[in-house]
Amino acid sequence: MENENNKVQLFEDKQIRTAWDEEKEEWYFSIVDVVGVLTDSPNPNNYWKVLKSRLIKEGNQSVTNCNQLKLKSPKDGKRYKTDVADTAQLLRIIQSIPSPKAEPFKVWLAEVGRERIEETIDPELAIDRALETYQKKGYSDEWIHQRLLAIRIRNNLTDEWDKRGVKKGAEYAILTDEISKAWSGMTTRQYKNIKGLTKENLRDNMSDTELVLTMLAEPYRKIL
Repeated sequence: MENENNKVQLFEDKQIRTAWDEEKEEWYFSIVDVVGVLTDSPNPNNYWKVLKSRLIKEGNQSVTNCNQLKLKSPKDGKRYKTDVADTAQLLRIIQSIPSPKAEPFKVWLAEVGRERIEETIDPELAIDRALETYQKKGYSDEWIHQRLLAIRIRNNLTDEWDKRGVKKGAEYAILTDEISKAWSGMTTRQYKNIKGLTKENLRDNMSDTELVLTMLAEPYRKIL
């Protein structure tokens, strides 16, 4: 984790310290800062200490797996080890905070959970929701058509990888980089860096031409 990737985000005019892990492509958030914003506690450090102890006793693995990073203190500017959480861990912690400010997050999580269950029963709903999301973001109909087609081709490719015993994660990433280099000469990460992207989906930031080139390259990676 590089120090220059440490940033401060604002939420309701209050600072939340964050850090970007380029290797994992993951944002990490200072838990005590988030607790302070959601609870308005005069002592968010103590609030988090008590909450953390309770969650660990309950067997909450998200809290057990939380990392510590050296983040700059807003008081003296020095760096101290601070409990941080990735997005999934943070959302789980927020569910355990009894606060009106945390309620909108809990409602949103419940809605997302309901949608995922519905999509498991009827996968076509996932396509409909993706279409609606892209339309709301202002993408053209032609781009949306290419993007959904690219998703279908990608899914067919990964299904083939699964059949051949390719493991999700590192092995998927290696093969995906090979596809990227085949038509662009760059790995996925290099391409994202050029476009100034971090957590954003690379393909959602491609032009029609880039999507077509990616789709043309992917079928040739079915045979390992």
